[in-house]
Amino acid sequence: MIRETLSAARDLGRLHEIAVVLIRWGFGDMVRRLGMSSALEKAGRVLKWKDPKSLADLEPPERVTKVMEELGPTFVKLGQMLATRVDMFGPEWITAFEKLQDQVPASSYEELLPQLREDLGGEPEEVFAEFSNQAFAAASIAQVHKATLKTGEKVVLKIRRPNIERRIEADLRLLKRLAEIASNSYPELKRFDPDEVVRQFSLSLRRELDLEGESRHAERIAENLKSYPDIVIPKIYWQWSSATLNVQEFIEGIRASELVAKEDQKIDRKRIAFIGAQSVMHMVLVDGFFHADPHLGNIICLPEDRLGLIDFGMVGRLSARRREEIIRLLYALVKKNTPEVVNVLFEWMPSGQVNEDALSIEIDTFLDHYHGRTLKQLNFGALLSDLVAILREHELTLPADLALLFKTLISLDGVGRRLDPDFNIVEVASPFLLDIIGKKNRPDVMLKQGIDQSIELAKVIASLPNDIKGFIKSVRRSGFQVNIEMKRLDHFGHQLDRAASRVTIGLVIAALIVGTAIVSSIENQPTLMGLPAWGFIGFILAALWGIALLVNIWRGDKDDK
Repeated sequence: MIRETLSAARDLGRLHEIAVVLIRWGFGDMVRRLGMSSALEKAGRVLKWKDPKSLADLEPPERVTKVMEELGPTFVKLGQMLATRVDMFGPEWITAFEKLQDQVPASSYEELLPQLREDLGGEPEEVFAEFSNQAFAAASIAQVHKATLKTGEKVVLKIRRPNIERRIEADLRLLKRLAEIASNSYPELKRFDPDEVVRQFSLSLRRELDLEGESRHAERIAENLKSYPDIVIPKIYWQWSSATLNVQEFIEGIRASELVAKEDQKIDRKRIAFIGAQSVMHMVLVDGFFHADPHLGNIICLPEDRLGLIDFGMVGRLSARRREEIIRLLYALVKKNTPEVVNVLFEWMPSGQVNEDALSIEIDTFLDHYHGRTLKQLNFGALLSDLVAILREHELTLPADLALLFKTLISLDGVGRRLDPDFNIVEVASPFLLDIIGKKNRPDVMLKQGIDQSIELAKVIASLPNDIKGFIKSVRRSGFQVNIEMKRLDHFGHQLDRAASRVTIGLVIAALIVGTAIVSSIENQPTLMGLPAWGFIGFILAALWGIALLVNIWRGDKDDK
């Protein structure tokens, strides 16, 4: 199967690198099962199958992340995306994936310069009053350099690494093929739907390669949060921004990660935690477009207890219907409303996949564990983690947009608690929930919804004559056919057909025995072993048919069990 991938010679070298790294970290069996070893050997590649002794001291999650780090940007990003799938992986895996923070060496300035000249339309030193050719920060897809405009404004240039797109596209082709093979080679992975995971990841990574798209995300979020004066979003300088370059305002302050490590009396941590959570809840519940990576490194603490948000490469989107479902779920969780929690979860799961009774009992027990706790005692991050663990135990997976949202809320709760030990996201979310639910139940809103639904109903009724007319024409033209699928009835029909066949064979055997007995009474016929020949042959045939019938009955009974 892997030979189809090898037909593209451009991917052969990369495939060899992947195989070697997998083997180095103790996944030689996976290489064999995926068919990569035999394919590479036929291509003339030599693989060494010696695993380092230190592997015995490493747990599987740590070994997997080591593989991803060695394989580079695409696989690091894959690990970061898998860190959002709290519905698929246990805490030890999520913790391992979260450590993949794109900490890679910067490309040399000489490598970046040709692309940078093309993007800027000239030499960096001509465009900017000051420009640092030393990277300020470096990630797997891009790296950041500081500069100063001729107007005196400080900016940062996020520059995409040269030739990164070509390598990522090769990796995505291989990942797509490997996901197909893994689904067949590892049946236990089918519930994770590797093909869909790789498809979603490919879409996300291609968006992240487009730095112009990231600029649009920043501007959209800035517009949505303009009513929050304490939230600062960097300004984008579009005259120099493109798919490979992002020039934005430099937000100078203390990163929240540094604030956690040291005390700073000038900054109110409680205030920072509150306004940060408030902004995210607004993005999620009101706008449906949110910053999906709110870790400490992306939060800048500014004077006068203001907060800056940076890095909008990973964003989440929620439709109006999905936001309504989230509001129902969060409100039901806060109010300990088991039936409503179960109803919302059932709406998210594929039909026929859920054992409703078992899930309802577990959800009821889960909520009972939190019963009687005040808001201050309620750890919302732990509550969501426990809920996702229940889904994982039932082998249920969330839709991709919800998995990203759950991870964002869990991360937000953790960040808030690190800044403020008394932080409680429920206290931040409750006003939003009550306001949205209150607006929804206002008489004027309900009246408008009623009018809208009445108009839709009127449209359906108005279209009925044409629909009925078309149906009648269709029946006249091609007849009327009803297809009913009833698996149990099909099984019953199969059993009935098998029973009829057995009865028929039994009647044939009986007739053969009776006929043989009659033939045996005829005089002057050849003998065989002292017995009438025709009678002897007839009895032998009857015995063989009888044995075949008994075997058939035995096998059928065994299959039915």
